[in-house]
Amino acid sequence: MALKQLLDVPAPAKLNLFLHVVGQRADGYHDLQSIFALIDWCDTLHFERRSDGLITREDLDGSPALPADDLVVQAATRLQARTGCLTGVHIGLKKRIPVQAGLGGGSSDAATTLMALNRLWGLGLDRSALSEIGLTLGADVPFFLGGQSAWVEGIGEQLKPIELPQQRFLVLKPPSGVSTPAIFTHPALKRDAKRVTMEDFAAYGQSPQEEQILFGRNDLQAVASQLCPDIGIGLQWMEGKGLHPRMTGSGSAIFAPVQHDQDCSSLPERWLSRHCNNLRVHPLFEWR
Repeated sequence: MALKQLLDVPAPAKLNLFLHVVGQRADGYHDLQSIFALIDWCDTLHFERRSDGLITREDLDGSPALPADDLVVQAATRLQARTGCLTGVHIGLKKRIPVQAGLGGGSSDAATTLMALNRLWGLGLDRSALSEIGLTLGADVPFFLGGQSAWVEGIGEQLKPIELPQQRFLVLKPPSGVSTPAIFTHPALKRDAKRVTMEDFAAYGQSPQEEQILFGRNDLQAVASQLCPDIGIGLQWMEGKGLHPRMTGSGSAIFAPVQHDQDCSSLPERWLSRHCNNLRVHPLFEWR
């Protein structure tokens, strides 16, 4: 494949439409249930083959400085080690998805790196092999490699593709972030949610008072709001607009389904806002 076909490769964000904590394992990890929905808020990655076997990365267009061993570099390094590939790569990252947001930007960048380098280096690994590597990088990486919105269980590794109706969302990100470990170790976090099923989700929204996209809740939201008061400010702002917001992932981004774009001019200074649509499949679906 010509190199020019690997430039400007997208890495989309995700929303947790709901997130239930249904238990805690002996190893300290939590059992979750969620729906992950791909959305059209994307980072962009550029890949250039290197013949010397080195893996290098740069931030493009004034992106915030990221550590030299971020998930993109780790993904490339582990793929190279797993296959014995002697080819290197220079990666440029144009960061658009905010960090510490619960939008999965780092995991998505890692998944896109695995898919793109599998193609650029001519490795021929299937999705299962890529997912094995991806899971060592983070529980969300296999989801992005799957390429479709999904019903998610376990620590995020149990995935069932799910079709979602087309929906527009308003996504807000305050300037502050929140620590995921701090949320999951907080004594106030409820860890005993009743399990739900895909059939429960399918049956929801049958009355005028219900919207299927608002099924469930985010069990991390209450604790995250204590640790990051900006989350509560954002929720109140959305509620004041007549919306039904919730936090995505472990925050601090929040979202709400909308019928039309909302005026966000009254948001506090330094808040990010973006209107997004969910994606039927990942832009690199055929590359998996």
